[in-house]
Amino acid sequence: MPELPEVEVVRRGLETMVLGRRIDTVTADGPRSVRRHPDRTEFAGRLEGRTVTGVRRRGKYLLGILDDGGVLVAHLGMSGQLRWTDTAGESMAKHTHVVITFTTGGQLRFVDPRTFGELFVTTSDPDGDDPPELAHLGVEPLEATTTGARFDAMLTERRAKLKPLLMDQRFIAGIGNIYSDEILWGAGIRGDRTSDSLSADEARQLHRSMVETLQDAVCHGGSSLADEQYVDLFGRSGGYQRFHKVYGRAGEACPRCANVVVRERWSNRSTFSCSTCQT
Repeated sequence: MPELPEVEVVRRGLETMVLGRRIDTVTADGPRSVRRHPDRTEFAGRLEGRTVTGVRRRGKYLLGILDDGGVLVAHLGMSGQLRWTDTAGESMAKHTHVVITFTTGGQLRFVDPRTFGELFVTTSDPDGDDPPELAHLGVEPLEATTTGARFDAMLTERRAKLKPLLMDQRFIAGIGNIYSDEILWGAGIRGDRTSDSLSADEARQLHRSMVETLQDAVCHGGSSLADEQYVDLFGRSGGYQRFHKVYGRAGEACPRCANVVVRERWSNRSTFSCSTCQT
């Protein structure tokens, strides 16, 4: 599933291509992709004629802010892609479920083979807060307000294993299986440690690793794994997988201590770490 870095890369592409554009027509042929709108014509009607005035990211969600106060929310799920084309006549990729055409030309297409992703239209909060559907999300790890001191306090208040906690969207929004492993390796901390067991120095190391890992991943276009289901708005694969230290590298030498990276199963997920230098 695309995580914060991949979604942020797509957001930046959207900001470049759709900001200020007016939506002409919308077709939604995949009912699961707009499942919060049983009437697909209602979904289209809430978008047609509207202008995109802003593009935000909240955790793993993308938000297109509309000029009437509405918000188009997109979640890519396991295999979803938002793809841009300048030519409406370009052939449709298989599993294209939603097509948004703009009055000045160009189309935004939602492609999703496994149909776990979705698009829906909601209303923005008048105070600028998240739409109600996203009110459950935790803090943004890259926002300036999520300081090391605040992060330390959040960890101290909880008693939970670190890897599941980093992946808990109610705690920190946007981190999943890939980046939790990379963040924990960067901090030199095991994922089965409990959050309240960290010293102040360890909490600072974890916060620093979280920020640096996510920022580096964004700079390299996110991570595209072997299935290549993640691509950016223009169909380009990410490059950060070349810099993964432990994720997907079982049996290889740890870049820090040269001992073997191990793979374990946690809650039906593959988890990668160094059992020697992560303590």
